Amino acid sequence: MTQQLQRIIGIVMAAAVALSFCVFTVSENEVAIRTQFREIVATDYAPGLHFKWPIDTVRKFEKRIVSQSFEGETFLTSENRGLIVDYFVKWRIKDPGRYAQSFGTDTSAAGQRLADIVKDGIKNAVAQRTLQQIVSAERTAFTGDMFDRASKSAESLGLELVDARVQKIGLPPDVESRVYASMQQSFGKLARQLRGEGEKEALRIRAEADRKRTEILAIASRDSLKIRGEGDAKAAAIYSAAYGRNPEFYAFYRSLQAYKTSLGKEGDLMVVSPDSDFFRYLRGPGGGAPR
Repeated sequence: MTQQLQRIIGIVMAAAVALSFCVFTVSENEVAIRTQFREIVATDYAPGLHFKWPIDTVRKFEKRIVSQSFEGETFLTSENRGLIVDYFVKWRIKDPGRYAQSFGTDTSAAGQRLADIVKDGIKNAVAQRTLQQIVSAERTAFTGDMFDRASKSAESLGLELVDARVQKIGLPPDVESRVYASMQQSFGKLARQLRGEGEKEALRIRAEADRKRTEILAIASRDSLKIRGEGDAKAAAIYSAAYGRNPEFYAFYRSLQAYKTSLGKEGDLMVVSPDSDFFRYLRGPGGGAPR
């Protein structure tokens, strides 16, 4: 190998080494800041290849969401009753510059600081409510104010609070049975009250239904009597008109009906004078005396 080729190879290697001190890469899961003599000069780096001065220092941080769970934290309600609360926190880096100034590269310190902020918010929310209010309230309503205040505090540290939520609420073993009995009595009282109101409403509905039923039946009975009366009146008028055309035939027909009803039944006994009007048509076809 000639000296000229060795010189070229050396120059290329030196250039490559020098270039390695002037470039850096940022992946899609990272954020980076560039400092010069410990002073931040740039933070907004997109994923890809970037250039820097050899005297600059590049620091990279994870930008994916970090999840942390905390169990067995004790809080006091407004009634001075202890609650054991499990909660979790999700966060990520929003401002790399502020984050680096606040925590450096210690991710655990950032998570603990944010957890303390959330813990203080939960403590204040629990202290303002009774045990019954906490149990009956929705989780989102319970942690809503806390989340807003914690988010503002997290922004000052260069963090974004993605989510903070209560997972479980428990009671210390020594007071759990007493609190359970008290809540059982309270909810039992509420159940009896609601049941009584329901029965009262049921009685009102039944009474209203019975009243309407009575009114409907009375109206129907009145209308039926009216219709029957009108029908009887029309029938009487029709009979009267029909019988008025031949009164003698009508009298004969009525007598036959009376004979059919009164005579010819075994065991019946009738005492009537032979010359009575009852036997008028038995004495002759015209109803007169026999010849």
